Amino acid sequence: MGIVPLERALQLAADVDLDLVEVAPMARPPVCKLMDFGKFKYESALKAREARRNQQQTVIKEMKLRPKIDPHDYETKKGHVVRFLKAGDKVKVTIMFRGREQSRPELGYRLLRRLESEISELGYVEAAPKQDGRNMIMVLAPHRATKAAAVAANTKGAPREQRSEDAAEASPATAAGPAGNPGE
Repeated sequence: MGIVPLERALQLAADVDLDLVEVAPMARPPVCKLMDFGKFKYESALKAREARRNQQQTVIKEMKLRPKIDPHDYETKKGHVVRFLKAGDKVKVTIMFRGREQSRPELGYRLLRRLESEISELGYVEAAPKQDGRNMIMVLAPHRATKAAAVAANTKGAPREQRSEDAAEASPATAAGPAGNPGE
């Protein structure tokens, strides 16, 4: 409509039973729009709610290893990492050094590279191995195809918490914990 005095703009809004909404107050002259403000607020709240619902939460799982890990223990930990990556989660792999192990960081580096090569079809290294005090840390992330498959599985089946409870029921030895612990 061009530049219109305030009284005329208010009169135009009242004539068509709409609100006069200032959309760009810092502009010279300020820019206003005729609209149903209640409807506008409602629709913007719906859009914000929908955006929050579609937002993907990033979960970072952590797996701790030691440089002198037994081969069977390594395979078990690697299996956990594979399961986390298949679920679409990132994995932070930490190697903890104690005592004289700190003078041999190449052992931890070699272990992380071995893990990286064994899970390369499921994920990739998001953060390369780096020494952080007594620990060496590497972050693994799932490939897009793996993550998409995990998201599809999450939306099809039961909620994630329900699936983890089902898994705990399937393996009672891990869910029960240590039996006959004298400290309890």
